[in-house]
Amino acid sequence: MPTGLEGKIALVTGGTSGIGRDTAVLFAHAGAKVVIAGRREQEGNKTVESIRTAGSDGLFVKTDVSKASDVQDLIRKTVERFGRLDVAFNNAGIEGVWTPIARQSEEDWDRTITVNLKGTWLSLKYEIQQMLKQKSGGAIVNMASIMGMIGSAGAAAYGASKHGVIGLTKAAALETARNGIRINAVCPGTVETSMSDRLFGLPEIHKYVLGLHPLGRFGKPTEVAEAVVWMCSDRASFMTGQALVLDGGFLAGPNSPV
Repeated sequence: MPTGLEGKIALVTGGTSGIGRDTAVLFAHAGAKVVIAGRREQEGNKTVESIRTAGSDGLFVKTDVSKASDVQDLIRKTVERFGRLDVAFNNAGIEGVWTPIARQSEEDWDRTITVNLKGTWLSLKYEIQQMLKQKSGGAIVNMASIMGMIGSAGAAAYGASKHGVIGLTKAAALETARNGIRINAVCPGTVETSMSDRLFGLPEIHKYVLGLHPLGRFGKPTEVAEAVVWMCSDRASFMTGQALVLDGGFLAGPNSPV
């Protein structure tokens, strides 16, 4: 079944690995041409190779999403290469340092908020500007988290950044709905990525966190990618301002191991 993504131009920030990489390749399989943004050039070019193997065209642009000039340059290069921007997945983010508030440094706080929240805001700002200029609508998905819906001791900066992304998503959706631009967020539970390996790699921590997911496993990057591509497709044409949860049942009951 056609998705409406055939021939579209898609942008994925944080597209060099994990969820971002899988989403970029899935966009390509859906018929979109894909621009990858990230800080790691070698990994970005590998993602572009996978996009081309999937039968589409791709471009990597080295980008720090916390810098306005970088994001503006990203949009400019996207339009120069492909002529327009139709869909975007603002996936770039970091976990920061997980530690109690009383021990957290101002530097750690600033870095997490700057990349995760300001970076999403900057990406939205310049993506929306381009889509408004085109006057043909569009779809954007922001990477949030279930940590944007609950509190978690020791993860204040990360949780605050993701709560902010959800609030930002709702505001942006309201501002652009009449222009035919749909903006949503995706909120995964723990997914098998290098980030989760860094956070939950110790056996006792891994066992505890796994027990918080009633399905008995962590998510796979491709499962989140499938949701993102669907939200950007015509199949989700009546969806905007929403935060879609993919968490293996984490939020369905008491936050305790099962």
